[in-house]
Amino acid sequence: MDIYTTLAVPILISTLWLLTANLSRSSNPHFTNKRICLLIAHPDDEAMFFSPTLLALTDPNSGNHVKILCLSNGNADGLGQVREKELMASAETLGLRSHEDVLVLDTQDFVDGMHTRWDVEKIAEVLRQAFGGRTERKRDTDVDAPTATIDVLVTFDRYGVSSHPNHSALYYGAKAWLNGLMKGKDGWRCPVELHTLTSVSIMRKYVSFLDAPMTMLLGFLNGIKASRSQDTGEGRRQALFVSDMGQWRQGQKAMTRAHRSQMRWFRWGWITFGRYMVVNDLMRENIA
Repeated sequence: MDIYTTLAVPILISTLWLLTANLSRSSNPHFTNKRICLLIAHPDDEAMFFSPTLLALTDPNSGNHVKILCLSNGNADGLGQVREKELMASAETLGLRSHEDVLVLDTQDFVDGMHTRWDVEKIAEVLRQAFGGRTERKRDTDVDAPTATIDVLVTFDRYGVSSHPNHSALYYGAKAWLNGLMKGKDGWRCPVELHTLTSVSIMRKYVSFLDAPMTMLLGFLNGIKASRSQDTGEGRRQALFVSDMGQWRQGQKAMTRAHRSQMRWFRWGWITFGRYMVVNDLMRENIA
């Protein structure tokens, strides 16, 4: 390999990275002036899995107000109080306005553990209490409209990215809350959009930003499918967030400087090569 090839490779890689990051920004005009909640299971989920999403949605120019609801303090190793503080620091690094926008639960209903199954209805009840589940009668009609105090809910998909049962439970709990909100409300649009983080194969998990072109292609094909099935409600639309180099480093800092108690040796590989530190694709879920 000659010197020109040696120099060209990092330049091409950097250019491709910058291009995909800029393309992803221009493809998500929908997420502006929204009240958004990120629903996670444990402190560090927001940094290890959702940092590209948070860094995009908390951009001051977006006009969004972003909150984090974490259903456990990650006390599996007895570090619950430490991890709560780490989550607050991480949220600040990732652009949230204040610590008041972060709520961490510490309850026996949601105990951190790979072998712990969380009750879906209890998750739905937490969301009802936090964001509403009431109906509001419109003055000019006899129909009750569903309302909520957020516009967008972001969480894991049914596979939970890492197959963690706590992650997967959030998906089913969110669906249960919104399905309950819309029960008997035929003809009304759900007031909350549910967007879930797509789980990918183990091979794609560790190719960093190089997974962005594949994700874009799959998103394009899915968009065609969604357009064709628009009338039937079967299409699911994708939102893509790709961090640039500066945002990638910011996401890494949220782990290395805030979540210090969690920085075991294998997590260095994740924050260096993990695609979720750079690429997030969210699918909008259909609510019955």
